[in-house]
Amino acid sequence: MTDVRIVHLSEPVFRALVDGDLAAANALSPVPLTPPFAGEEWRGVWRMRLAQAEEDPSSAAWTTGVIWDEESRTPVGRAGYHGPPDEDGMVEIGYAVAPEHRRRGYARAALEALLRRAAEEPLVRTVRVAISPDNEPSYLLADQYGFVEVGEQWDEEDGLEVVYERPAHLPATPTPDQG
Repeated sequence: MTDVRIVHLSEPVFRALVDGDLAAANALSPVPLTPPFAGEEWRGVWRMRLAQAEEDPSSAAWTTGVIWDEESRTPVGRAGYHGPPDEDGMVEIGYAVAPEHRRRGYARAALEALLRRAAEEPLVRTVRVAISPDNEPSYLLADQYGFVEVGEQWDEEDGLEVVYERPAHLPATPTPDQG
């Protein structure tokens, strides 16, 4: 099993990443970052997280951080929740693995880390993921962890997404008949 943790970032790091300034981000980040973090593809996510951190600094402890491989001491992607639990106790998971690190179990490890945290947080009752209809690998991964389809939504950045949810208290391991 891949050993990862999610390292959360601060408002100044989000700002540097929005600016595409990897050197400034690395001067402020608790772990070293690589070019994908400051690249155009992830900049929209950092803009959203910066706006959240500016509005509510405590939200940074919930939102997107670095998927950090503990063994290789390498940043391999980004993962977190879209924000703190809402009034209904729901959190939505988001993650992306840098292209050079895909197909090595990092998405699964990040998902499990986020599911464990959700299960440990008393305010969280429901975990959600929203997946593009053509993203079969993400769907197949979510399906193994008891997520069930509850609807669809339109995302300004990603387009049409199918929404899946599961109770937060379920184990953060694949279901026996799926995984």
